[in-house]
Parts: sequence; structure tokens; C-alpha cells
Amino acid sequence: MEDEIIERMAAVDVLEVAGYEAVDVCTAADAVCALENRDNIRVVITDIDLRSGLDGIVLAACIDRRWPNVGIIMTSGKVEPVPGDVPSRARFLRKPYARARMLDAVRGIIEQHAV
Repeated sequence: MEDEIIERMAAVDVLEVAGYEAVDVCTAADAVCALENRDNIRVVITDIDLRSGLDGIVLAACIDRRWPNVGIIMTSGKVEPVPGDVPSRARFLRKPYARARMLDAVRGIIEQHAV
């Protein structure tokens, strides 16, 4: 979930090259719709500072409540989350982040939920 198309495309590419299926969405509403209509989403990566609709903090809180088995990675280069903004089971990555760091976070969440 990234509103900057170049960043979103790069993240999708990194995930797919690593063998994951990525669902490409650009708004929080689209992310919620994907979660409502698919049962195979294991991790949501969301920017905090979104230009339209809900921000990533509200989206993460929604996912945390409605889909407790879905991991959350929140990112931002502008917003520094304060305690309570990031759900306890979510991870925060400051932008710019190395793609390997994002993949490590995805793998860690998937492994954690497999236990």
C-alpha cells in the first residue's frame, strides 16, 4: 500500500522476485477491499503518509482489529510514529529502506505467524 507509484512498483517487483505474490493497491480503501475479498494475504506493507483517504496509521489499526493474522509493516520518510501509532505486532521501517531490510521484515512476520 503505497501512493507513490514508482515506490509501489519497486516494492511489488522486489516481493515477486523473492517468490511472493504481491497485491498492488494505491489507497487504504483498496487495501481493505483486497483483505475483505482474499484469504491469502499474509502481510500488508503500508506507507503512513498517504495522500488520499485513510492514512497508514488508521489502516494499520483497522487491520490489527479485523485481521489479526495479517502482519503489518508501516513505512515513512516523513512521519515519525509516536507510541500507540504502530500496533504492537506491526513493524516500522524508516524510508528510504534497503529492499533486503523490507524482505527480512516480511519473512520475519510470515515466520512469526507460522508458529
